[in-house]
Amino acid sequence: MNYTKYKKAILLLADGTVFEGKSIGKDGTSFGEICFNTAMTGYQEVFTDPSYFGQIMLSTNAHIGNYGVNENEIESDTIKISGLVCKNFSFNYSRYNSQDSLENYFEKQQLIAISDIDTRAVVRYIRDKGAMNAVISTETDIENLKEQLKLTPKMKGLELASEVSTKEPYFYGDPNSKYKISALDLGIKKNILKNLAKRECYIKVFPFNTSFREMNDFNPDGFFLSNGPGDPEPLKKAQDLAKEIIKRDLPLFGICLGHQIIALANGITTYKMHNGHRGINHPVKNLITGKGEITSQNHGFVVKKEDVENHPDFEVTHIHLNDQTLAGMKMINKNCFSVQYHPEASPGPHDSSYLFDQFIENIKKSKK
Repeated sequence: MNYTKYKKAILLLADGTVFEGKSIGKDGTSFGEICFNTAMTGYQEVFTDPSYFGQIMLSTNAHIGNYGVNENEIESDTIKISGLVCKNFSFNYSRYNSQDSLENYFEKQQLIAISDIDTRAVVRYIRDKGAMNAVISTETDIENLKEQLKLTPKMKGLELASEVSTKEPYFYGDPNSKYKISALDLGIKKNILKNLAKRECYIKVFPFNTSFREMNDFNPDGFFLSNGPGDPEPLKKAQDLAKEIIKRDLPLFGICLGHQIIALANGITTYKMHNGHRGINHPVKNLITGKGEITSQNHGFVVKKEDVENHPDFEVTHIHLNDQTLAGMKMINKNCFSVQYHPEASPGPHDSSYLFDQFIENIKKSKK
């Protein structure tokens, strides 16, 4: 690989700070909110996770691309990040079951990426200043890029679930399974569907703005609200859906954005974090069992823990041990619980898989 052919490229932050590097893959310009992920592995899962839609991903791991790509490791059908920022990009890969290089994967999907960036400096900067909009580009007119960047919407107040949700309902799993689940697709990951199907669930996946009546017509045993990108506050129809499910005391499980929707449906506040949590090494404590879990997380918004603690119908079930933010909750007299992390990602590797079993147990109790 002739590395010298790659153009000079820049990372420009919303406050005017510039970092220089080299372009990888497609030449051009891409905008989004810059955030960093601390995972050492799983880059393909990260790039295809719909929750990252609208974000430029900075990897804190020094090497990206060293084990290639495999179609079995995607969380959706296409790359969802707006762009990639990394330190060292590996054009060669070594893994027996890899099917292609990450470079070819990026080129096929027209992703703009930049390497040879001092990622430690960028992470330290945005840790202090907070997540902000950014642009990566092979263009050299910085003043023009600054003007374009000013027009990029900020993540606060931005509804993005409609951009990644399915347009039509579809089915996943064995129709002869023991349980039927209606899942709201706010940006659902394939591995969530795999975990439900593994537990004898036949899932019908619905678009982000589906009504309760439509989802209930499937005659499900339980309801699931998925992860997804953007601010949960604008998703009023999803909040109304959650209210109706809870009012009828039907089994309900929410992950990440779905967790935030459940909170808003009950008058509990969500807010945008300074940086967010993104990685596969986040420590969470289960307050019910007293056990710790190593979790995968990807969120820039969070439910206000004090609101949950003061709500008569809710109980805090999990906390993030790094900053004491809310990581899980359940309703005291309703068949509803949710978490702010990804049990299907299995970084523990099995620390959090019990949450899917808990959902099935709640369904069994409801059916009785």
